[in-house]
Amino acid sequence: MSAGIKNHNRDRYERVRRLMWIKCEACGRLVFYKDYKNNHYVCPRCNRAFIMNPKQRFDLLFDDIDWQKFELPLPTDDPLNFSDMVAYKERLAEAREDTGAKDAISTADGKIGGINTTVCVMNGDFMMGSMGRAAGDAIIASVEHAIELKNPFVMVTCSGGARMQENILSLMQMARTTVAVNKLHENKLPYIVILTDPTFGGVTASFAMLGDIHIAEKGARIGFAGRRVIEQNIHEKLPSNFQTADYLYDHGMVDIVADRSDLKETLERVLSVLTKQPRDAKVIDIKTPKFDTPKKSRDVGKSPEYDRVLLARNENRPHLLDYVNGIVDKWTYLAGDRCFAEDAAMCGGIGYWYGIPSVIIGQEKGRTIETRQKHRFGMPNPEGYRKAQRLMKLAEKFNLPIISLFDTAGAFAGGAAEERGQSQAVASTIAMGLSVKTPYVAVNVGEGGSGGAIAIGTGDKVFMLENAIYSVIAPESCASILWKDNKFKAQAATALKLTARDMASLNVIDKIIDEPAGGAHKDWQTTMEMVGKTVADAIKELQEVPVEELVPNRVKKFLSMTRDVEIFQPDHIPEEKQV
Repeated sequence: MSAGIKNHNRDRYERVRRLMWIKCEACGRLVFYKDYKNNHYVCPRCNRAFIMNPKQRFDLLFDDIDWQKFELPLPTDDPLNFSDMVAYKERLAEAREDTGAKDAISTADGKIGGINTTVCVMNGDFMMGSMGRAAGDAIIASVEHAIELKNPFVMVTCSGGARMQENILSLMQMARTTVAVNKLHENKLPYIVILTDPTFGGVTASFAMLGDIHIAEKGARIGFAGRRVIEQNIHEKLPSNFQTADYLYDHGMVDIVADRSDLKETLERVLSVLTKQPRDAKVIDIKTPKFDTPKKSRDVGKSPEYDRVLLARNENRPHLLDYVNGIVDKWTYLAGDRCFAEDAAMCGGIGYWYGIPSVIIGQEKGRTIETRQKHRFGMPNPEGYRKAQRLMKLAEKFNLPIISLFDTAGAFAGGAAEERGQSQAVASTIAMGLSVKTPYVAVNVGEGGSGGAIAIGTGDKVFMLENAIYSVIAPESCASILWKDNKFKAQAATALKLTARDMASLNVIDKIIDEPAGGAHKDWQTTMEMVGKTVADAIKELQEVPVEELVPNRVKKFLSMTRDVEIFQPDHIPEEKQV
C-alpha cells in the first residue's frame, strides 16, 4: 500500500475520531462530541463555554432556528500592506478558508420571543474576532439596518481586541462603532450586549460596554488589558477570578450573568419589557410567611407615633423583593452602576407591574442574617444610587414608568462611602428623579429615612403605607442630639411628625395606602393587592399626561411643598420634667 493511501486513511480516521470525541482545553478530559454539541458547546464536565461560530449563535438565539443572513460590506484588504512573519493578506486568506467567512462579523434577522430582532455576532475563530475596518464597517451597516427595520439590536461579542495589522485604522473603529451605537440610542431602540469569552481591548472599550443591558456568559473573560499584561505591569498576582463574568458583575459592569442555555429565555424577557409587549396582569397569590415573631418591644405604648416607628421597622413586613415576587411578572434583575460595584442594598430591574411594563427600583433590607449582611440592611452606598440613576435613564429612553418602593434607615454612613461621593450620589439621584421624562410613582413602604429615602422618592405621585414613617432623622438620633438622651425617642417621634397622617397633613405625600388590621406584616396578600392596584391606577393616570408636561408638573409639585405650613406641635416640656 502506498504512503499516500495510508496517510489518506489516517486523515479520515482522525476526522472521524474528532467527530466522536474532543478534548476539553479547560479540564483536559475527553468529551463525547454529541454531548458537547447538545450542551451548546459547553463542556459537560467542567462547564467551560467555548467559542460558537455565528451560525451556531443564530440557531441558539432565534425562534425555531429561523433567521435570514444580512449581507455585509467588505472593504479592500491590507490597506497598510502590513507584514510580520506572515503577510496580512495571507493571514486573511487562511482565516477565510478555515471559517468560510469573509471577516469577523456576521449579522442576521429573525424573531426572539416573537419580536423581530437583529443579531450581530463576532466570530472568535476569525483572527480571534479582532476588529479592523471590515468589522467596523459591518457593525455600522448592521446598526443602520436595524434602525431602518426598527429592530432591537443584539451584539454578541467575542474578540481579542483591535486588529494590529491595521494599526490606526483599527483604532478608529472604536470611535466609528460608538457613533453607530449613539444612533441606536437616539432612535430609542433596545441595544443589548452579550459578552462572551473572550472580549478584550478596543472592543470592550467601545461598543461592547455601551449597551442598555449587558449580559455576560457564565465564565467569560472580559476586560481591557489582558491578565498577563497587567501582572507584568504591576508585578502583582491578580485574583483567580479576575476579569471573569462574575468579577465584572460584582464590580458593577454587567447586569446579568447567564448560562449559555439561559441566554434565549433571558433575551425574551428583556425584549418583551423594553418593547412593551402586551401582557395580562399577574394574579397576586402569596401567603404571609410564618416568620419568628419578634419579641415585644418594651417601648410599645410610649407614644402612638413611636408605635408606628416600630411597625414600620417590623422585620416581618414585606420588603422590595417580596413585592416584586408577589406583584411583578417576567421580572429581570439588573445589576451594577457601570462604574464600580453592584450594590445589593439598592435593587432594581424590569418587569410587568399589574401588566404594565415598568422599571422598578428600591432598597432591600434582607431578612436572614446572611441576606441582611448582603443587602446592608437596605442602606445603599453611592454605587447603589448611581445604579438607580442608570435605571431611571433606561426608563426614560423606552418611556417605561418608574416605580420606586423605598424603605431605608438612610444612605450608608461609612468612610468608603464618603470617599466614593455619597452626598453627590444622593444629590444627583434626586436631580435625576425630578427631571426624568417618564411617569414616576414612589411608595414609602416602611422606613423613609432622610436623604437615602428622598433620593428615590421624588415621583409624580408619592404614596405612603399607613404604618410607614418619613423623617429627616431617626427619633433615637434626634433624642440623643436634642434631648441628650435617646430614652426620649418616643417624645422625639411625636415632635417630628413622621407618620403617614402627618405627611398627608403637610402635603408631602399624595395618598395613604391602608394596611390590613395589625399592619402589613400580618397579611401580605391584602397589602400587595392594595399597593399593586394603587400604583397601577396612578401609572395609567400619568400615562394620559403628555410627556412634556410631566416634569413641569413634578417640579411645581415639589416647589409648592412646605410653603405656609402650620401644624400642631405639643407644648415644650422642660427636660427635667420629662419621664
